[in-house]
Amino acid sequence: MEVATATEASAPAASGGAARQNHPFPWLDAAISEPYYFLHLLAFFSYFAARSAALSADDGGEFHDRLLRRVSFGDPRLLDPDRVIWLVTQLCWLMRIGVGVLVLQEIQAVLVFLVLFVVKIVKEETWETFLADSLLYAKGLLLAVTLIIDYWLTLGYFLGFVVIYAVAQQPPYDGLGHSSHLTPLQLESLLTEEPTSRFWLVEFRTSFSATCIQASSVLPELSNIYSNKNISFGIIDLGHFPNAAAKFGISMWDHLPTYILFDKATEVARFPEVTIESKVSVPKVTKKLLCQHFDLDRRLIEYLST
Repeated sequence: MEVATATEASAPAASGGAARQNHPFPWLDAAISEPYYFLHLLAFFSYFAARSAALSADDGGEFHDRLLRRVSFGDPRLLDPDRVIWLVTQLCWLMRIGVGVLVLQEIQAVLVFLVLFVVKIVKEETWETFLADSLLYAKGLLLAVTLIIDYWLTLGYFLGFVVIYAVAQQPPYDGLGHSSHLTPLQLESLLTEEPTSRFWLVEFRTSFSATCIQASSVLPELSNIYSNKNISFGIIDLGHFPNAAAKFGISMWDHLPTYILFDKATEVARFPEVTIESKVSVPKVTKKLLCQHFDLDRRLIEYLST
């Protein structure tokens, strides 16, 4: 029953990933079909409408109050045409200054975002991490800009982002490469009863962990390079099989994702290693890090030389 359930659960994800890769604009398809990206885009584009509404409200309220504070209704100069022209000029000047300061802040926010965007696109290895960090920076800058307009608007956006975080989740990488979704029973069978490969490199992840989502493309991409008859790659979602975590000595709340290299039924190496130092800090998962940690280059050379 466990094998059938896992196979049925992974089938829609695989078909959805294949359909998206065949789409002429996969990024556009993801932005529309994935609630996480769609809600963020909706929030960002709503800024233009909120900005216009907030400025219109200020034009009829704040600037009008400034004008009334400058002149008393009992001032006989109110009937002076020159005085009226001066007041109108002052009002227009205040409006231009207010809008000009806002536009300047918006330009500065866009420039800061572009700098961070370029830095991240150069440094980050996975697309999921890049998108998560870019959205985080965009949300912070949007809150900073709206704070200039109206702090109630800032509070509204902040609550909106909290709601998005609660109801939507960043989707993981939907490709498999040459890896396979496995259940614990399937893995046990592959390691003992059906030794089709000597080595199995298995990623243990959960769908609710942001770290797992951001590293979800690492193992499939490694499998495209290093998968052969000597080593195979698999993925187990501990969110579906939480009892398997204790069996493999994995904490559901720490050090996810966990990668374990099996030589048939024997564990050869794992990342992160269970040590006192690993409880303090764990390096970010990258293809280079896993390749070095599990000696994938050496194992590939050994396979090609036989």
